[in-house]
Amino acid sequence: MKAVRFDEYGAIEVLRVVEVDRPVPGAGQALVRVKAASINPGEVSIRTGALHEKWPATFPSGEGSDLAGIVEEVGADVTGFSAGDEVIGFTDDRASHAEFVLVEAANLLPRPANVSWEQGGSLYVAGTTAYAAVRAVAPGPGDTVVISAAAGGVGTFAVQLARRAGARVIGLASEANHQWLTDHGAIPVTYGEGVADRIRAAAPGGKVDAFIDTFGDGYVDLAIGLGVAPERIDTIKDWAAAAKYGVKTDANAEAATAEVVAELAALVDKGELDIPIARAYPLDQVRDAFRELEKRHTRGKIVLTP
Repeated sequence: MKAVRFDEYGAIEVLRVVEVDRPVPGAGQALVRVKAASINPGEVSIRTGALHEKWPATFPSGEGSDLAGIVEEVGADVTGFSAGDEVIGFTDDRASHAEFVLVEAANLLPRPANVSWEQGGSLYVAGTTAYAAVRAVAPGPGDTVVISAAAGGVGTFAVQLARRAGARVIGLASEANHQWLTDHGAIPVTYGEGVADRIRAAAPGGKVDAFIDTFGDGYVDLAIGLGVAPERIDTIKDWAAAAKYGVKTDANAEAATAEVVAELAALVDKGELDIPIARAYPLDQVRDAFRELEKRHTRGKIVLTP
């Protein structure tokens, strides 16, 4: 089978698509033929070595967590799935950017009828990260929540989940994404110089109750400057600022369960959660996919379609 590999830390050029042995499922595992698997900024940081202290790579390394596909075969003790079943789920083995992937059956769920392959293959990392971040700042009716990079992979989930909780959402994004935010119930505000004044103008009485930072680069400082209490700020990027101010860092690890993925998938299935797919790339164009991601201007998710 074909799979993405890299043999050393580095830029996009270290990524290769190579032939490897197709794995055989063991007890409690399923072999899934991958139809779609999204790419995520965290995979960039792992591949460059930026997260070596936290999540070191073992070479040669694969990559990818999200997946949607068709069960090819199952190992012993798997009772909930059989060959031919359409599934969505995740792997913790950095392995979904491939034609086939071994998955613990406990990390799979049936693909709902109205969830596309691309949507199903984009749910896990971004969806559970947003779920945890929104839960961490506890938005509710009457609250005003600001979300940075609101049209990005995590931001698009966070905007909609915070709105579902009844909060007023101010989404920071480029003007090209303002209509999407408006269509999903958020108040769009352009980022950049003067953003604090624009946020105060958009918030009732100029008051911001919570802040979700999905981008880094000074947004925690902005939230503190806006008077948001540290316990109602969550960042998934800026750990130095989190340590400085005592803000939260809840992300994927705090909601990484099949139950949360199933909850999100059910919302997509009912038309109550939108996952914009920016673009799908074949597996052998994985470098191009990451070049697009690293521009940091993508609306929604980029997926690989092996």
